[in-house]
Amino acid sequence: MSAAIRIQQVSKCFGETRALDAVDLEIRVGEFFGLLGPNGAGKTTLISALAGLVRADSGSLSVMGHDVQADYRAARRHLGVVPQELVFDPFFTVRESLKIQSGYFGIRDNDAWIDEILENLGLTSKANANMRMLSGGMKRRVLVAQALVHRPPVIVLDEPTAGVDVELRQTLWAFIRRLNEAGHTIVLTTHYLDEAESLCGRIAMLQAGRVVALDTTARLLLRFSSHTLRLRSRGEIPADLVRRAAQSGGWWSFPFDDFGEVEPLLARMRAAGCTIDDLEIGKPDLEEVFIRVMQGQAETPAN
Repeated sequence: MSAAIRIQQVSKCFGETRALDAVDLEIRVGEFFGLLGPNGAGKTTLISALAGLVRADSGSLSVMGHDVQADYRAARRHLGVVPQELVFDPFFTVRESLKIQSGYFGIRDNDAWIDEILENLGLTSKANANMRMLSGGMKRRVLVAQALVHRPPVIVLDEPTAGVDVELRQTLWAFIRRLNEAGHTIVLTTHYLDEAESLCGRIAMLQAGRVVALDTTARLLLRFSSHTLRLRSRGEIPADLVRRAAQSGGWWSFPFDDFGEVEPLLARMRAAGCTIDDLEIGKPDLEEVFIRVMQGQAETPAN
């Protein structure tokens, strides 16, 4: 499969701060790819370099085979970016803003596509409203619409649902899924790890400007996470079990890799005179993986 985005040995410093440190990354055409990391990890700097807003100190970046510096116009035409910040022009309506954005790419008479975007993002009723009159959630919908007006094959979403309501999240993801199914490459950064887990087929995790984990979501969950037995009990839990458990809000949490470990653990507690009042088993989740990777407990896969 060909590369939608190719990033090779990209580094960027701002004064004494190294925002990106020899980043190597390839995102395939048609992927739904997650780019995760704590604040300050370099995610937004990497996106800005892709969009040509920041010039890398070294290395190269390309979008659909077009170098973002040597062939900027073609690279930018193939890329749609939804930024974190709510940036808008207060003097135009929603529809006018989308037509102006279209004009930046030399596109005219695309009213049918604009109407489709407005409908899919729940903006039809706001089409003739002035931008400054919209709520924060509606403004964010317009940012998504602006990134899509030129039908880019690669779409980058930088924290698109930060601080917005559940309705927008559901509407946005339904539309983005359809675009991905139609062949668009999607790159997502988000602090909502449940979104990344359910949407992304492959994930890269950045820390201090470096890629510290890269693999499919399924393999990351399998490799770095485990199931958890959570229970409430009365009585004194054996000391060796206490050492392998975590306690929070009256619940004891015991990680395990194989379901065959559960019954012996419960049998030990019964033998010690413990009474179990409640019990549940939790599946592996991306939050646990993320924490372990950021704490340096995981080796970086070579995928």
